[in-house]
Amino acid sequence: MRASVFIATSVDGFIARPNGAIDWLPHENVEEHGFTEFFDSVDALVMGRGTFETVLGFGKWPYGQKRVIVLSSRPLDLSIAGDAPVQQMSGEPRDIVARLSEQGVKHAYIDGGVTIQRFLRAGLIQRLIITKIPVLIGKGIPLFGDLNEDVQLQQVATRAYPSGLVQTEYTITQRADGSSRSSSAVSPL
Repeated sequence: MRASVFIATSVDGFIARPNGAIDWLPHENVEEHGFTEFFDSVDALVMGRGTFETVLGFGKWPYGQKRVIVLSSRPLDLSIAGDAPVQQMSGEPRDIVARLSEQGVKHAYIDGGVTIQRFLRAGLIQRLIITKIPVLIGKGIPLFGDLNEDVQLQQVATRAYPSGLVQTEYTITQRADGSSRSSSAVSPL
């Protein structure tokens, strides 16, 4: 299974304010910057509990009929999703990937700070698409956390948009667990 990240950060590297708020993200006059095409390319979205709780604040389920897996060891009320295919899982990233692979998921979108960090440390992410929003928020929840060792990236593309967004796509050429892979290889997981 391939795992990819598509996420926005402030220029100073935060994905949310300390309280989880994302009010600094632009909501108007932002051109299409590849999210729709990316989202259409994935079989499932894997998010952490914190991201799910942020989504609850949207008032309406934003993912349509895309399969969504919410990672949490505590019970969750998934009713906001209506009849959308949403399920809860818990466990280590390798276990989650193994279960999803057994269920036929070939490409997963990994979302949420802690979830991205856990999957990255486990060497399970192959692609990062990071869109920098032209704002400094000073403090907040960082996209990246502690790593056991360096993660080598290869830049695939950088795109600048009229709104000021700058998006860079990377493939991971050396995983956090130290194993190497060519940038075009697909993880056997």
